[in-house]
Amino acid sequence: MKKKDKKAGNKNDIKKKKKRSAVGRKVNETEAYHGRYEAEPDEEKGGYVRETAAYRGKYAADNSSDNREFGPVTITNDDEEGLQYRTDGADFYCAKHKAGSLRPAAEMEAVRDDEEEVSDTASEVIARSLRKADEMVAQERRRNSEQRPKQGAKKRSSKGKNGNKKRKKSRTSNDTWIKSGSIILSLVMVLVMMLNMPILWYKKAGQPDERVSVIQYFKRWQPTVEIEGQLQQNTMDLKINTDVIQDDYTDGLDLPQLVEGQYSVLFVGFDESEQLTDVVWVCQFDIGNGQLNILQIPRDLAVPDYTNSVTCKFNSIYTEGDRYITPPIQRVVNAVQENFGIPIDAYITTACFDIADMVDLVGGIQMHVENEIMYEADKIIPEGDVTLSGEQAEWFVRFRREWSEGDIGRMKNQRKFMAAAMQKLLSIVKDEGRIKLYSYLNQVYKNQWIATDMSLEDLSKLADFASTLTMDTVRVNMVPGEGANYQAEDGMEYSFYSVHKYATITMLNQYYRPYQQKLKLDDVALVEYVKDYENRAYDDTGATLNEVEVSDEPKRNEY
Repeated sequence: MKKKDKKAGNKNDIKKKKKRSAVGRKVNETEAYHGRYEAEPDEEKGGYVRETAAYRGKYAADNSSDNREFGPVTITNDDEEGLQYRTDGADFYCAKHKAGSLRPAAEMEAVRDDEEEVSDTASEVIARSLRKADEMVAQERRRNSEQRPKQGAKKRSSKGKNGNKKRKKSRTSNDTWIKSGSIILSLVMVLVMMLNMPILWYKKAGQPDERVSVIQYFKRWQPTVEIEGQLQQNTMDLKINTDVIQDDYTDGLDLPQLVEGQYSVLFVGFDESEQLTDVVWVCQFDIGNGQLNILQIPRDLAVPDYTNSVTCKFNSIYTEGDRYITPPIQRVVNAVQENFGIPIDAYITTACFDIADMVDLVGGIQMHVENEIMYEADKIIPEGDVTLSGEQAEWFVRFRREWSEGDIGRMKNQRKFMAAAMQKLLSIVKDEGRIKLYSYLNQVYKNQWIATDMSLEDLSKLADFASTLTMDTVRVNMVPGEGANYQAEDGMEYSFYSVHKYATITMLNQYYRPYQQKLKLDDVALVEYVKDYENRAYDDTGATLNEVEVSDEPKRNEY
C-alpha cells in the first residue's frame, strides 16, 4: 500500500520521467492493448502483458480498488507528451477479459489537455488502433456467424440431440464400412495378383513342363484324366492345306488343337463289361465353318492289323490291341487316325449305365418312339411321344434284338437318340441358360460319369460352341461298307463289317478334312475284305439331325 500511495502522490513525476503508464504500453507500440493486467515482479508499478492472440471478448472492470485510483491517465511516448484518456465515469479497465463483447465496456475518448499539445504521432497511433479494432470487430462477426449453427444446435431439444448422435453414429458406421471395404479390396487385389503369378509347374505328356499361375493351372486341370490316362504326343502327318490355313489364321475358340479351325473328339461307349467299345463316334467340331460332323464307326468293322482278337473287330482294340501301346485308349485313337486320317484332339469315354445317370440329371430326353420297344420282358418303352428316363435311354441305345440289320439297325436307332439329345442341349441353353449347362457338366465331372483328357474349361468351350449349332448344321455319317462272314483260325465263323474303301475316302475328304489336304487310297490303313460288293446301301448314309429326327425307325425282323 505504501508503494501505491507513492504512485498517487507523484503523478507528475510519472510524466516527467516518461515511465511506462499503468494502463498501456508506450505509444510507439502500434498495437492497442487487448490483454490482461499482471504485476511484473521487476517493475515497481506493474504493467500490462498482452495476450498472444487478438482480443475476442469484452472487458470487465476488476473490482479491486487498487486499480481504480489512477483516474485519467496520460499516454506518452519517447518524443513528446501526448493526450489524456478518461473513462467518462466508468471504471477504467485494469483487469481481465469476459467473453462476449466486441469492444471495451466503456469507449475511451481522447481529450485535449489545455496544458499539452497534441502529438501527430499519437493521433496516427490512435487512428490505427481504432481501425484495427474495427477490423477485429468485423472478423469476430464473421466468426460468430460461422459458429452460430453450432450454438443453435446446443439449444435444440433432446430429440434433436438424439438425431445428432444418430447421425454421428451413422457417420462413424459409414467410416468403418469404408475402411473395412478398403482393407477387403486390398486383400482381394493381393489375392488376384497371387493367383495370376506363375508359381506352379504344369506337366502334360508329350509337352514340356511349364510354370503357370494358379488360375491357369485349374483351367488346364483334367479331373478325370487318370481314369483312362493321357494321350501321347501326336506323330501323324497332319498335311495342313496351306491354301486354307494361313499362318495368322485363328478360329477364335482358343483350344489346344492339332489343326486350327477344327477340334476332333473321340467318343467311346463301353458295354456292361467295360471291355468292348460298342459305341465309337468321331465328333469333329468344324469351328471355322460352324458345323459338327459325326462319324459312326461300326463296332464290327474289320481291322486285323490293330487287334489280337480272332474276331478282328474294332470293338476289341481297346482290350486286345497292341499291348506295348499305353494307355489302352491310345490304341483306339491310333486306329482312328491311321485308318481314317482324322487327327484326334481329345477323347471321352463312358459306360452304358453312366448314360442313364446323365439322362436323369437333365430331367430325361423327350422323343417320339414309333413302335413299342421291348428290351426285356419287364423293360418296355411305350410308343408315342415319351420322355425317356435314364434307364429307358440305356435300353433304347443298346436295343438290337428286333432290328433286321443287327448292329447297323442299332446304329440307326442311336442316331435318333442323338438328335433328341441335341434338342435337349439346345433347350437347356434356351430355357435354363448356359450357367445351368455348366452346372450339369460339373456334376458329370464330379460323379466321374465320363472319363476325358479335356479340362473343364475346354469342355465348357465346346459346349458353348455346340449350343450355337442347329439341327441342320449337325451331320451324321457312317463308314461305308457291308456285312460279311469269314472263317477264323479257330474254325469258327464270325460276322464282321467290311469297309468300302473308295467310298470311305470320298466321304472323309468331303466332310472331315476341311483344313487338310485330300486323302488318297494309300494314305490310310483300311483293309477291304470284300472286293466284289454285294450291298451299296451304306455307301452314303449321311443325314442332318433334322432329317434323322423325322426318319423312320430301322426295319424289324418278320416273325
